[in-house]
Amino acid sequence: MAMSVLTAFWAVSLLFVITPGADWAYAISAGMRGRWVVPAVVGMLSGHLLVTLVVAAGVGSLIAGHPLALTLLTLAGCVYLLWLGANLLLSPAVPEAGAGGGQDSGSRWAFKGLCVSGLNPKVFLLFLALLPQFTDPQSNWPLPLQILLLGLMHLGSSLVIYLMVGYGAKAVLRTRPAAAQAVGRLSGGVMILIAVGLIAGQLR
Repeated sequence: MAMSVLTAFWAVSLLFVITPGADWAYAISAGMRGRWVVPAVVGMLSGHLLVTLVVAAGVGSLIAGHPLALTLLTLAGCVYLLWLGANLLLSPAVPEAGAGGGQDSGSRWAFKGLCVSGLNPKVFLLFLALLPQFTDPQSNWPLPLQILLLGLMHLGSSLVIYLMVGYGAKAVLRTRPAAAQAVGRLSGGVMILIAVGLIAGQLR
């Protein structure tokens, strides 16, 4: 694959990653809870990797061609985002209280992160539309392998940005409980707005 193509994809991918959305909201929430940034980010990246593998295998095109399957995926993702958003609105994170996290665990935060990304239909549709556009049918590399490489590049950008967001929230808001609660509620509101917007799109 040409370096110019890889560079162009990296630039587009980075724009997607630095745009605040459900992943940002979840990373911020994990940061304010204390020590769960890495598990949360690993979970979200696992969701992105899962979507990459689905698109590389060609299943993505099959699902996109069946409106009912895509609608069910969208609704499942929306319900999960609504649930997470409502929890953040009703019980926003407070850094001091969340650092102990007696009922929390790394695996729980990782699983929720997987669901946030893996069930986000915006991620699926973006990958389905974006990844194939940067492949070269004339390349010696098979198309699935090219898509996998592009997906791994996106994961690298996501890893850096989401860790910065999560640890940035932890550092900035650790000594500001009131600000942390406000940001937590804002993150919950973002998740709910994204879910409502996706549901509205399905009803058009």
